[in-house]
Amino acid sequence: MGLFDFVKDVGKKVFGNEAEASDKIRQEIEQDNPGIKGLTVTYDKGVVSLAGEAASPEALEKAVLMAGNVKGVESINVDGLTAPPQTAEVEFYVIAKGDSLSAVAKRFYGDANAYPRVFEANREVIKDANLIYPGQKIRIPKATA
Repeated sequence: MGLFDFVKDVGKKVFGNEAEASDKIRQEIEQDNPGIKGLTVTYDKGVVSLAGEAASPEALEKAVLMAGNVKGVESINVDGLTAPPQTAEVEFYVIAKGDSLSAVAKRFYGDANAYPRVFEANREVIKDANLIYPGQKIRIPKATA
């Protein structure tokens, strides 16, 4: 699965220095544990490596987004994280200036009122549907027919 890129200078500030980054990012993920057993996190100059066992592909994606949307993180390596194969189609989207979850839902689903689906798919990353920020990366489950 490899490496996921993020915007390093935006996101939630969870650590003050590089020495505490690994523990703070692990705590951030475990706070809303998306389903990762034996999670280990290492941080080195903006690169976070995750290891452990994800209960589902969705759990892996959510852990990646939770770590990647931390200020100071520019990429996530998941080579040490195992997960069952992905069966659903998911896209990733980077929030742009002026976006709202309604606008994102309209763009991907053709219906602004479908924003709760986007919110629910990203509940661990988005705590308030009205508080998203440019540069934040989220999951977009494929529209069902």
